[in-house]
Amino acid sequence: MSETKKDEILEDQAEIGEDYAEGAAEAMAETIAALTAERDELRDRFMRALADAENARKRGDRDRREAEQYGGSKLARDLLPVYDNLHRALDAATEEQRAGASALIEGVELTLRELLNVFSKHGIAPVSPEVGDRFDPQLHQAMFEAPVPGTEAGQIIQVMTEGFLLHDRLLRPAQVGVSSMPKSG
Repeated sequence: MSETKKDEILEDQAEIGEDYAEGAAEAMAETIAALTAERDELRDRFMRALADAENARKRGDRDRREAEQYGGSKLARDLLPVYDNLHRALDAATEEQRAGASALIEGVELTLRELLNVFSKHGIAPVSPEVGDRFDPQLHQAMFEAPVPGTEAGQIIQVMTEGFLLHDRLLRPAQVGVSSMPKSG
């Protein structure tokens, strides 16, 4: 084989090698770009899944706390009429009846006190407005309005039933009568 032919073959092989190297480099760059994009997508999905898991944990904790604090609200609401009836029984007893049935009255008072202790133990607190207090729609329910001389509009003029809070939630509003006395000007 002649020297020129050898040189031509060597040049051809060198060109083929360069073309192959360029193609391999391009293919490698494309593969790296694809793998980088896939890695970034997987990292994004992982971070979102991690955030979702954290949110679910927090939501579960909040739901558990609310269930502990407010899970008995239906039972508590059902016990409020018992409180009302014991309170009414004591209010209805005259002095003669109190003297004649002092043991019975004392038993009702003790039962009412024990019910209030149980309420307190479970975070149930009475809302006991007084005549003359300002009406608060967050805690009170106006059963009627009446113009009463010597009062201002929005003052409580009568308390029919006490309200109750379960921790910071209203179980039942206090039922009140409210003055509608117009301001004198």
